[in-house]
Order: sequence, then C-alpha cells, then structure tokens
Amino acid sequence: MSPSPSSDGPRPGQDLAVVGNPANRRVRLFQDAVEAAGLSPAREVAWLDVLGGRAEFRPGEVVRIESPGEDAAVERLLRGADDPTRVEGTALWYARFTSAVRELGRAASAAGADLLDDPDELAVLFDKRLCHEVLDLASVPVPPSPTSGPGAPPVRGWDDVRALMGGPGMRRAFVKIAHGSSASGVLAVETAGPGRVRATTSVERDAAGRLFNSLRVRRLTTEHEVAAIVDALAPDGLHVERWLPKATQNGKAADLRVVVVAGRATHAVVRTSSSPMTNLHLGGARGDLEAVRAAAEAAGGGGSWAAALDICERAAACFPGTHCVGVDLLPSTGWRRFAVGEVNAFGDLLPGLTGLPGSGAEGLDTYGAQLAALRAGGAEARGSALRREVSR
Repeated sequence: MSPSPSSDGPRPGQDLAVVGNPANRRVRLFQDAVEAAGLSPAREVAWLDVLGGRAEFRPGEVVRIESPGEDAAVERLLRGADDPTRVEGTALWYARFTSAVRELGRAASAAGADLLDDPDELAVLFDKRLCHEVLDLASVPVPPSPTSGPGAPPVRGWDDVRALMGGPGMRRAFVKIAHGSSASGVLAVETAGPGRVRATTSVERDAAGRLFNSLRVRRLTTEHEVAAIVDALAPDGLHVERWLPKATQNGKAADLRVVVVAGRATHAVVRTSSSPMTNLHLGGARGDLEAVRAAAEAAGGGGSWAAALDICERAAACFPGTHCVGVDLLPSTGWRRFAVGEVNAFGDLLPGLTGLPGSGAEGLDTYGAQLAALRAGGAEARGSALRREVSR
C-alpha cells in the first residue's frame, strides 16, 4: 500500500498536488474547492508528464490522482488509438494506466509525498472482475456473476456468454468490458430460448466492424448483431453479471451514485432512465432523493436508507487506501434490498451536488467534502447506530 495522508490533513500553506489534465473540468472543480477552503492552489502535475516519465513530487505533498480521461493526447498514449470514441483497446489502456500509477506511486513515495489513491487498489477498481470478487468476499451484496473469482471460466466470445446465460437466473444479464467506464461497451442482454436474443447498448458498430461509443442507446434484436459486438469486445476481457430488476421512480428504472469520502457516505444522486443504463450522459435524469429515502424507509428491513448507506460504506472499506470512491447502488423492486453494481475510483464528478444531511458535508460539493475530511485528519467515522438516528 502507498503511504497514507498526513494525520492532520492539508492546512493553509501545506502543499497539495493534483495529477490530472490541467485544462479538464475535474481539475478546475478541485481547484475551486481548494480556493474555497482557503488553501494554496494545488500544484498541477499533467498526465502527459506522468506518462512521459517527467513527473516530480515534493516532500510532504498530499497528492490526489484525477482521471486521465477527456484528453486526446493522453488517450492516445494510453489506448494507442486516435479516436477517443472507440470502444476497443481497454486492455491496453488498463495495462498502461496501472503501470503509470504504480510508477507514480514509487516516485511519490521516494520523494516523501503522500498519495490519496493507492495504485494497487486502483488496479482492482478498474477491473470489474477483480472488484466484484473483492466485494463478494467481504460479504457486500453484489449481483451474482460467473466471471469473477479464481475459478471463473474464460470468456472468449459470444458462445461463452451464451453458455453462461444458460445458468440459473442468468436469462437476463449485463455484459461489460472488464476495464470500461461510463457504460462504455455495456450490453444489457436478454435471452428467451434458441435464437431469441436482444440487447440494449450504447455501442455502435460501423460497416468495418469497429465499435464506437454513442450517446444514443439502441436496441439490438438479433443474435447475430449481439454476437458480433460481444466477439469484438472479448479480447479486452468481459465481465458478466445477473441483471437485477431495479426499483422505479416515475415509471423509470432508478439507481443511485453514492460518494463515500474517508469511509463516510457524503453525497448521493438518484439516476433514472427508460433504458437499463441510467448514466446521465446517456439520457438519464436526476431523480428525487427524498422520495427514495422515504421509499426505502417504508420498505423497512434491509431496504432502510441507513442500511443502503451502510452498504456503500462497506464497499468503500474494501479500498482503505483510496480516499474517495463513487458507489453505484442498485435498489431492488420495491426498494426492499440494495446491491453494489460497481465502485468507481473517479466517481465524484457531480457538479453542484451538496452533502447529505448529517454527513458532515452539508453545503459542500464532493471536492470540498474531501478537503474537509483531510483537514479533519482521521476523525472517527460515524457508526451505523448514529447514522440510523440522524437519518430519521
């Protein structure tokens, strides 16, 4: 594990550094939060310098790693392709990204800097199969999956996926590229006997068979179409999990993105969609969080709001060296149960969203909450009993 942050967190005059793409909105939002907290601007370390072996760190610096996305030159170095909308190439991206963050971690450690994101944990968070296994072993509820764990069978293409979907409860499944993000390369697949297959996806296939991300969710209605995409994705690695029926809000499927900072759930947003993918950039819309809280409390038992946040905190606890994660929480029909779909290393991009009541982050955005947690420096996280009291 990488060194943990200083026990008392950054103070005015103490150095902060952020590894990111300097012109990117994520870096700008973080710098805005730094300024609002009365801290000196974070020193910006460009991903291009990290990938070029030119990054340097300073003793005592607290280093945040930001997403390398949304920069064509960085994407080209990581993926080896000029078109950032291409879906293929995630295995190469993953190999180069994890190698870069491990080298970054060694450089920071040698300089006496403290990382907020553990490189080994990032490697797990960016492999859906590994992440699913870690959560499952920790008894965090997750959708059943035949592709995680040491005994998982290889998934070489559609024939293997079709065989896996013949298992109990797997007639409807999500097929995901192992190292994808933002619903890239995701197919929600339904089968109903020989030759009867349909899928919902944002993947677009051109005449040459190349795959591209699209902002338009489309329906594939033949097994031939589904097989062609799955076969093209398989070399990058596939994760298959049961498609759990979700709760609904206003007639649309609903789930939640919950941000956990320093072990504490601080922010939550409801995402609703008429498609199985609720990602906001794919046409999903923010839902009513208060209505979700009320529905979860009315459901009682394992579906209470306090229990939902506890599940997210348990998921985050599987990655103790990572200061902040975004947890995708899947509510069952009727809001009676919850499961974790994914844990995202860079899942805090929720502009304008302020903290949950009783979270200690009221009035703060996700970046401000992270800075406040660092300044609090190892304050004991609130227990489940206290969470239950303040949620009422």
